[in-house]
Amino acid sequence: MDETKEIKLEPKPTVVSNENAGLLTAAERPEPATDQAWREWIEPVIEFLGKLPDYLGKFFSDYKQPLLTVGLVVLAFITVKVTLAVIDAVNDIPLLAPLFELVGIGYTTWFIYRYLWQASTRQELLSDFSSLKAEVLGRNTVNK
Repeated sequence: MDETKEIKLEPKPTVVSNENAGLLTAAERPEPATDQAWREWIEPVIEFLGKLPDYLGKFFSDYKQPLLTVGLVVLAFITVKVTLAVIDAVNDIPLLAPLFELVGIGYTTWFIYRYLWQASTRQELLSDFSSLKAEVLGRNTVNK
């Protein structure tokens, strides 16, 4: 049979002396890390950074359409925020907001008088709208 012996270690008593009481001692500096320890950390990082352009290129080629969609949504959001900020800044200028309201009321009145008051001008507006729709949608014939 295997006999194991128990070894009991008893701590040595610490001797405290008052000889150097009140003196500051220099703190021990840890030994600098060896070159090998740094290489173990740096080599995987350098390897990853070396392959990063390939990873990004593959990512962008795989997800081109969703990234474009997200980019356009973010751009539209930013555009709306900037437009609203500009409109708010213009509205804060004294007398400019009421002037714009008067211009809008005047243009609306002119549009109603010019295009909507009589049947012949309504037909003209409808034909202009149909031709514009055909140009925008790329159709050569106008559907009536």
